[in-house]
Amino acid sequence: MNQKNDIEVTINGKQYVLAGYESDAYLQQVASYINQKYEAFKRQEGYNVLDADMRNILMQINLTDEYFKAQQRVNELSDLQTQKDRQMADMRHEMIGYKTEIDQLKEELDILKNENLEEQKKIIKLEAQLETGKRKRK
Repeated sequence: MNQKNDIEVTINGKQYVLAGYESDAYLQQVASYINQKYEAFKRQEGYNVLDADMRNILMQINLTDEYFKAQQRVNELSDLQTQKDRQMADMRHEMIGYKTEIDQLKEELDILKNENLEEQKKIIKLEAQLETGKRKRK
């Protein structure tokens, strides 16, 4: 189990202690992200005239919206990965089927080559017999 970390951070100009099992760097990154969101809101017209509760609600709504959109994207990517995995499995099965078919065709080709060789031997034998028969008639 990881060790719990406590780190002092500044969020929106106030000092806080964040505690968690994540690294100090990660907790600092979280605080930095929240500060960036506050800075973005402060640049928007009308934000600074809102009371503190409304500003906090807007921040929470914004962060929740980002979370839900990110979660939706994760789900979409997961579905896409599942679809790609199925396609890959189907392709593997198809390849196995083609390999089996190729192996069968190779076996058939070997059989036909052997049959062809036997037929060529028969032709040579018959041609030899024919030639012998022609010589005997002369």
